[in-house]
Amino acid sequence: MAATATPIPTQVTATPHPQPATTGPYQTLERFADGVNRIFDELGLGRGGARVAGYEGAMTWAPRVDVSQHKGDLIIRADIPGVDKDDVKINITEDTVTIHGERHRAQEEERDGVYRCERSYGAFYRSIALPPGTASDQAKASFKDGVLEIRMPATPGAKGRPLAISE
Repeated sequence: MAATATPIPTQVTATPHPQPATTGPYQTLERFADGVNRIFDELGLGRGGARVAGYEGAMTWAPRVDVSQHKGDLIIRADIPGVDKDDVKINITEDTVTIHGERHRAQEEERDGVYRCERSYGAFYRSIALPPGTASDQAKASFKDGVLEIRMPATPGAKGRPLAISE
């Protein structure tokens, strides 16, 4: 019994200049790896970055966010490693929390007389919808070890009930 492959939807874009017919094995592998990475990025399964339209190779970053409810509080945690507390701003309304800021990161290394420095700069933005019954006017925020935590009282969500489907 032969296994069938499930097609993965991808966006096809036309290239203005065709690739040269004579390429070496390394260029072929590099193009293949770029194609696979692009598919994972489009599905949101990339390595923490997303392509910015119009800028080939440009990456944007958004912090990972967890939203949970514990002992009557709604808790929002955002992982923002390497970002200074003063570079993070929070705006809260009745139904939305918006976290935005700027990341400045430099990784420096000197080995065998060679100095290497990689820098990463860029703004980030996350908006989280709040469930009904959240007391956003009583929210408190803390920032420790690269984790932003926002807490506010929240009433438990309305309980659902099973609903039978009639004919």
